[in-house]
Amino acid sequence: MDGEGEGEGEGASAPPGAAALLYLPDGSALPLPLEPPPGPTAAELLRRLQGALRLPPAAGDALALWLGSELLEVQLKPRHRPLRLVRHWPELLLRFSLGSPAAIAQDEPCLQLRRNVFFPKSRELELQEEELLRLLYEEAREQLQGGRFPVDPPEAAELGGLSCRLRLGPFERGRHTELSLRPLLGELLPPGPPARWGALFRRSREPGPAQRLLEAFARAPGPEAPPAGLYRDFLRRCHALPGYGCAFFPGAIERPSGGLLGRGGLRPVSVAVGLEGVTIIDPRQKHVLLSLTYPELCWELVGAVGQDGDPAGQDGDPTEPPQLWLEFDGEHEGAPVNRLLRVFSPQAELMSALIECCIELGGAAPPPEDQATPTGAAAATPPEPARAQGAPVRRQQSVTRPRLQRLATIDYVRDGQELRRVKPPRRSVSFFSRGGTGGGSYSPVAGGTGGAASEQG
Repeated sequence: MDGEGEGEGEGASAPPGAAALLYLPDGSALPLPLEPPPGPTAAELLRRLQGALRLPPAAGDALALWLGSELLEVQLKPRHRPLRLVRHWPELLLRFSLGSPAAIAQDEPCLQLRRNVFFPKSRELELQEEELLRLLYEEAREQLQGGRFPVDPPEAAELGGLSCRLRLGPFERGRHTELSLRPLLGELLPPGPPARWGALFRRSREPGPAQRLLEAFARAPGPEAPPAGLYRDFLRRCHALPGYGCAFFPGAIERPSGGLLGRGGLRPVSVAVGLEGVTIIDPRQKHVLLSLTYPELCWELVGAVGQDGDPAGQDGDPTEPPQLWLEFDGEHEGAPVNRLLRVFSPQAELMSALIECCIELGGAAPPPEDQATPTGAAAATPPEPARAQGAPVRRQQSVTRPRLQRLATIDYVRDGQELRRVKPPRRSVSFFSRGGTGGGSYSPVAGGTGGAASEQG
């Protein structure tokens, strides 16, 4: 925030004429005059912003103020004072980020107007005000272009077609061509997953990005469609994308051991937490690893600093980041088991607090047909994706379908009054050695206790 953090302590006053910049979802900035510390609350700033932008009353629920940088993003509560948080930003980074001392010293947060994590999707589609819908559209498009939402190419083209319609006007055959759209591909289509060898050979037989975008643009509503309806159509399509409306946290999970090289280690992930549940996303491959609603999971925070009953880190290691443990139902060789996934992240405490808040707001409400399921407990085994009987399994799966086989989970079953670990299946004899087996226990990275990790999906 420009002009903030000049003085030391709460009593320092801002220089005359100093202003902070509040960034809107469309990239523009609105100067805000600074007041003497501790400054206005987030609720007061939001009310002033509604008046300055002439936003409807519903904007107070749909939008929220955020403080964010490359190291940390936080949605401000109504009582939070942005000026005070900016002054204490280095302390927050030391606690909730893995940034180096040099990076923390140079990091400066931006005050942003973004979508409220606690605003339900159903209410979003009821909005009628064009300016409010435009702000929500601009943020959704920015998040989509930033690669946060896994999206399959056909759906990405449809979203890009609506963006073309809003940016270029109604489609005109002859004027709008693949050649004219090609320079805009980077601005209208989100980045896809890295191409694999098989995709390189199929590229000549499949339509290119420019052709898919042009065809979707031609299908977009014509000149009779109002902008508000186009914004709403774009948001409706975004509602089906994993992670939409969520807060995102960086983290890492254990890689399954084994394979040709037998490599384990940690896999960087992005954890999306929202009103409906928790989604684990591979930010590099741009696909979903795990998606759970709140009735389908139990969670626990382990290793947070100052947490009652927990040391600073697993096994007393103060250098290890906290862990968010996610427990859910699964199968092992056809038998039901409980699965435990450990997410390592300095922001695990923030994830746990947001999960608890979402559940209190009704995110863990059981479905009508299963009212007896206790809140927060693991419900029935998540249903398998529907597939026609006898239909072949496609090699190229949707990026939105969870890939449990890429998770290193700890599987266990209840044996009487005790819990018994489920061992992974024994591997075949390695062709690198004679008489040896490739099976064995998996030792988690980062100080965890050794044990078996299942690779079963």
